[in-house]
Amino acid sequence: MAIKQDPEKELDHRLALALEKYKGNPELLITALQEAQDIFGYLPRKVMIHVANALTVPLAEVYSVVSFYSLFSTVPTGRHRIEVCLGTACYVRGAEKLLRELQARCGTGPGKSSPDELFSIATTRCVGACSAAPVIKTGDELHGEMNSERLAQLLEELQKR
Repeated sequence: MAIKQDPEKELDHRLALALEKYKGNPELLITALQEAQDIFGYLPRKVMIHVANALTVPLAEVYSVVSFYSLFSTVPTGRHRIEVCLGTACYVRGAEKLLRELQARCGTGPGKSSPDELFSIATTRCVGACSAAPVIKTGDELHGEMNSERLAQLLEELQKR
């Protein structure tokens, strides 16, 4: 009979192995944080403390970087991160209305995950696809010329993944 390992301990072990590459190299803070977030899915306080200690940087600097860059999250995220572009072109073409509809459909708002932890909603500024506004981003994919019907289809497709 196989002994099950505690998933939290497994993540901690993976983090420790990953941070070995960055030990004592404060200039690699963003890279280390990205890898830590890839392991945990977000950056809880205990992970930021481990990163700060491994790279020998003040915890305040880690918090500063994490809070500055929108790619980092300090709260658990859903399986699918949905970003609504609120840049000028997208906003003018109805992105705010799409954001409200997305919030209603997912039961949550920006910076939070849906109750079923399937979706996380975020807002972003210009994603560089102004000619296709309004744009929604899922992972590395851009979905342009978004409207209510296409949003419903996108959410349905994401639920199946």
